[in-house]
Amino acid sequence: MTATTTLTARALLLDMDSTIVNSEAVVERCWRRWAAEQGLDADEVLTVVHGRQGWATMAALLPDRPMERNLADNRRMLAQETSDMDGVVPIPGAPAFMAALAGLPHALVTSADIALSDARMGAAGLPMPAVRITAESVSASKPDPEGFLKGAAELGFAPEDCLVFEDSEAGIEAGRAAGMRVIGVGDRAAALAPTAHVRDLTQVRVEARADGVLALHLTD
Repeated sequence: MTATTTLTARALLLDMDSTIVNSEAVVERCWRRWAAEQGLDADEVLTVVHGRQGWATMAALLPDRPMERNLADNRRMLAQETSDMDGVVPIPGAPAFMAALAGLPHALVTSADIALSDARMGAAGLPMPAVRITAESVSASKPDPEGFLKGAAELGFAPEDCLVFEDSEAGIEAGRAAGMRVIGVGDRAAALAPTAHVRDLTQVRVEARADGVLALHLTD
């Protein structure tokens, strides 16, 4: 028997990678290459990368490394990722989910920069939300809550009125730190105790009520 959980909000804040866009193949290719350059175990590196800006991942992995080198590598890797769209596709259910949000309060809150988010949303065939918080918008990477707080403020809603969709530990921590409830998307999120969890976006139905409340119906 199918069970349904319903959460309500006035605005939705959406992570991009592995939440609405599947870019795992590109991320793995780029970070395995970087790990080999640094003499690091690639599998261990891949446990850290998700959700953060690249320079923040590098700082976590190599705490004694000068930040200038991290920033330089970050710029180089962003260029590589932006030129590599092989295997970038929407998460199952994402096209219908994004179509349902048209005209409703929602924002993209991503650790990618403008160019990379343009490229990946385009490759996945997904519409870009009118409000977008990118790497250029913030001074701190997830798990810092700055991005989600800025997204809520730009939409004009209090943090407690927002629901976050996230896949990664850093992203879920950022949503919680912002005082928001979090719907975890995908296998990685299942173990991170989000407010609710879905396998993918085929399990989410959006209902816009007359009073401006958004009801998110989640099925298992």
